[in-house]
Amino acid sequence: MTTHLTAADKAAAADNTWTFTVPLTAAFGAVLGVLGGQAAGLGVMTGLLAGAVIGAALAYALAVHLPKRTGRWVAIGVCGVLGLVLGGVAGGLAGAILGALLGWCAYWLSTGAYRAGVPPYATTGQVLWHNSFKLICGLIFFFLIAPIITIIPLSFNAQDFFTFTPEMLALDPAGYSLKHYEDFFTNADWLRPMQNSLIIAPFATIISVSLGTLAAIGLSQSHVPFRRGIMAILISPMIVPLIISATGMFFFYSQMGLWMEETLGISKSLSGYIKVILAHAALGIPFVIITVTATLVGFDNSLTRAAANMGATPVTTFFKVQMPLILPGVISGGLFAFITSFDEVVVVLFVGAAAQKTLPWQMFTGLREQISPTILAVATVLVAISIVLLTVVEMLRRRSERLRGMSPA
Repeated sequence: MTTHLTAADKAAAADNTWTFTVPLTAAFGAVLGVLGGQAAGLGVMTGLLAGAVIGAALAYALAVHLPKRTGRWVAIGVCGVLGLVLGGVAGGLAGAILGALLGWCAYWLSTGAYRAGVPPYATTGQVLWHNSFKLICGLIFFFLIAPIITIIPLSFNAQDFFTFTPEMLALDPAGYSLKHYEDFFTNADWLRPMQNSLIIAPFATIISVSLGTLAAIGLSQSHVPFRRGIMAILISPMIVPLIISATGMFFFYSQMGLWMEETLGISKSLSGYIKVILAHAALGIPFVIITVTATLVGFDNSLTRAAANMGATPVTTFFKVQMPLILPGVISGGLFAFITSFDEVVVVLFVGAAAQKTLPWQMFTGLREQISPTILAVATVLVAISIVLLTVVEMLRRRSERLRGMSPA
């Protein structure tokens, strides 16, 4: 069905473009122009005026004359060409990004998409607060993610610097290199700590998952006395400052290490690994308890009673009935425990020795004693691993929700 606009409707739409879409897009363009002008060395005022003019012109052209898909490409092309003229390849890329933002803003305002998510009867103040809240959330997300994003391009620096070189800013291929990654995967100073981390973290994760799962199942039973107090004690490593936990672990595990070496005849190196693994397991257990306990909230206890009535032993009931349903929570807790062990540095400094130097310890030493850009490559690899693990955790969380929805409860 085709909607025919009257002359009054067209006049109202045109008036809304001039009084609402164009001024706001111009203001947004001015902000982007200040940032772009500073990067291009044009000055604050020049960037502000240029951004406002370009934003206003694009807003009018896109809102009145161009359809959405075509208009966005036009905005990207126009701003990209301007950036290419002023700043070369890097300027062209930055201009294309700014053009995409301006095109999105123009259509977001002109099509009324800014009212999406609020009731039709919402007042102007309610709409403003709704979008301000989303902006605040976006700024918080940017504040948290910006430091991580910064180190990724720096890890490809061809020079031994922790800053963006002129070649990198100009997107010159000569300014980028994989030599820091090559150093990470070929240098024994990095390979040995990596090997230690890959030895310690899996064993600590296995212990954390085993003990944490059993503790969560036990504490989920209503007849267990003082379960709230026990739960508070078990998750205290998450609450107590890590330096305090590390100090306590140092005194405890140092005595345990001496006992293992003198009584059991274990070598000093092996006892060091055992101490670090147990210390990291203690840090990972709270994450397993919390995730498994959250999964057990939707578990139907009548299933275990039915299995017992059918003659199943408690062990069989656990592995055949309960474990498949809480497995997503167990795996999620295990991944969190693995990340905690793999990234931990404070406890291993107190409990471990030079033979147990882990990857984060080597990074900490590199920052203090020899500032090497290889640290940036290592950090990028760790970020990639964390992203993969967290993605798996999110997938498991969704699967756990679906399983709880299918439960007879």
